Amino acid sequence: MSTETLIADRIEIADLFTRLASLLDEARWEDAGTVFADDVAVHSPRGGELHGIDKVVAFMRQSEVEGECTQHTTTDLLVDVDGDRAAASANSLVYYYRDGQAPHFTGGLRQYCTAVRTPAGWRFREVRITPVWTRES
Repeated sequence: MSTETLIADRIEIADLFTRLASLLDEARWEDAGTVFADDVAVHSPRGGELHGIDKVVAFMRQSEVEGECTQHTTTDLLVDVDGDRAAASANSLVYYYRDGQAPHFTGGLRQYCTAVRTPAGWRFREVRITPVWTRES
């Protein structure tokens, strides 16, 4: 694999984390296919074990709280590309707030992901979310 291809792959996988954060913050559930593979598996304390993009989207929709907004920020991204698969991890800070108000809840998460190259580009095939800390204001 050329250095240019490896760099391009790493950038595209980093963009997956950004697209996921935007999708969550803007409740754009119809765009889930730009982030997740159809056969995605998501493991999280809130959702349990979710298999398939339809179940993941249904969970995200049902988790919406009227009037509550989120801001996800992603840091410390690590990506290890191995052909058409990649292991990626990142820290995420999530702020829960109501319009015009300071956050009332904040959480730190660690995300461990497997990404796969698809005909449409890189997509998450597996996501493991591990809460690290929370703080209520």
